[in-house]
Amino acid sequence: MTEAEFLAELRALPLHPAARRLADDAAVLPAGDMPATVLTTDLLVEGVHFLPGDPAGDVAWKLLATNLSDLAAKGAAPIGVLLGFPLGDDNWDRAFLAGLRTALAAFDCPLLGGDTVRQPAGGPRFLALTALGHSVAAPARDGAQAGDGLWVTGTIGDAGAGLAIARGAQGPQALLDRYRRPNPRLAEGRALAPHVRAMMDVSDGLLIDASRMAAASGVGVAINLAAMPRSADLRGQDGDSQAARIAAATAGDDYELLFAMPGDALPPVPATRVGSFVNGAGLHLTDAGTSVALPPRLGFEHHGS
Repeated sequence: MTEAEFLAELRALPLHPAARRLADDAAVLPAGDMPATVLTTDLLVEGVHFLPGDPAGDVAWKLLATNLSDLAAKGAAPIGVLLGFPLGDDNWDRAFLAGLRTALAAFDCPLLGGDTVRQPAGGPRFLALTALGHSVAAPARDGAQAGDGLWVTGTIGDAGAGLAIARGAQGPQALLDRYRRPNPRLAEGRALAPHVRAMMDVSDGLLIDASRMAAASGVGVAINLAAMPRSADLRGQDGDSQAARIAAATAGDDYELLFAMPGDALPPVPATRVGSFVNGAGLHLTDAGTSVALPPRLGFEHHGS
């Protein structure tokens, strides 16, 4: 069963209206004239989301940052987090706690509570975090319209190159940091939320996440690979070929904000327009005006065994 198939089965269960039909990365509980409460949960699994050799402090940072990125996509300011943690190796656990302390302080996000269990000997670590936030405007991912521009903050593909470095490739520390210590765009999310038609974070890859936004909105999306922002470090590492741009667009773990804005409207934060939403359905790729066939893999997707 794929992730999409599992979600389709979940939608047959009793759902709270705040779940937004499970078509978003966070639940949004309205509170009348008060800011809405935004709730999201992310899991990190050893061997899937982080490598066994990744420093425990970096894993703690990433666990917090990935959850806060979902809050950022809803224009939310963090209230706090709940931690689910498997106790195992004492040295690793203490290093994780030191890293979590640093991350919580960096993002001004307190711990609310959580739960612990005993880690089975030899098994991979499963880490869970639930983040809560307040938002005065919490855009969904399904509001894009034909003619809207598709924009993204920051740069794309750095974390994918950073993963290769973590696995032993040579490369700059800046790319490794983008993989191990992503920076959730909380301030940008709050600034963007009142102005966008749709917004989500780029976690699984620019192409697959843009496709998800378009499908949820009932439109198609056209992306110009030549317009996709790539850092100088990444261009120095991977070059500037079309294959390198496709690799960056499908790598994932960027945790930038992807959003739709009407027509020629300009965002209130630094961002790059990478495409447009169009009538119809599906993803259409070009590279500086030349049509490009879709790659066999648009990004990361979970599959069952």
